[in-house]
Amino acid sequence: MSAVIRLKRAGALKKPVHKIVVMDKRRARDSRPIDILGFYDPKTDPATVKVNKARAEYWISVGAKPSPAVRTLLKKQGVKVSS
Repeated sequence: MSAVIRLKRAGALKKPVHKIVVMDKRRARDSRPIDILGFYDPKTDPATVKVNKARAEYWISVGAKPSPAVRTLLKKQGVKVSS
């Protein structure tokens, strides 16, 4: 299995909220995740990001690759992301 850490969209029309999830990279964006690491709300000022750092570092250590957007969010939260 090749896991990726990416955003899963939730929320109402024109009010997006995203969950930061671990998924099999072959699955669709809104299918069932393996693990939920946190959430991201871009509509608040400043944007709200909440991440379970321990779980994120675990998944990265076992080979999960974060998407570019998630990589930026994790770095801002202080999670060690390999380059």
